[in-house]
Amino acid sequence: MRNTMNAIIWPAGFEPGYTENFASNEIILAGLSAADIWPLLADASRWPGYYANSANVRFYDGAGPQLADGVRFYFETFDFPVEAQCNEYQPPTADQTGRIAWHGWAGEGDTRLDVHHAWLVEDISGQRVRILTQETQKGKPAAELALANPNPMINGHQDWLNGLVSAARAAKV
Repeated sequence: MRNTMNAIIWPAGFEPGYTENFASNEIILAGLSAADIWPLLADASRWPGYYANSANVRFYDGAGPQLADGVRFYFETFDFPVEAQCNEYQPPTADQTGRIAWHGWAGEGDTRLDVHHAWLVEDISGQRVRILTQETQKGKPAAELALANPNPMINGHQDWLNGLVSAARAAKV
């Protein structure tokens, strides 16, 4: 079991600190494993069942509901209709961290928002699981979100993490 923790792999142009907004949320807990978490996160059609800020998930080209590299999908969140494409998908194993990431976009011109949303799911020492979600955002809407207090991205993603953990615990019962 690992004692070190992995990090998000950022595509060029989306590194934190060089975008208009950045949100990072993490939870580490005992009693669940990456195998408990992964099915709920990797199947985007399940998100609205445990995360109230996700709705109307749809897939293109006969794909889904399981995410995979290159899968195009749509969902609504934070009052944004988001078009997205999964650009990283690696299920967790005993030897590797689970990774899911997508590029999402909404709007045009001054209303254009581009995001890179990434997740890590990994078993760590002491029979614990670590779930990390981070998102960088570019565009005028992202700059406005960054000024909001309380930060809706931090709070919303914490709700997503909490709902994910609750759903995983309920599935084990």
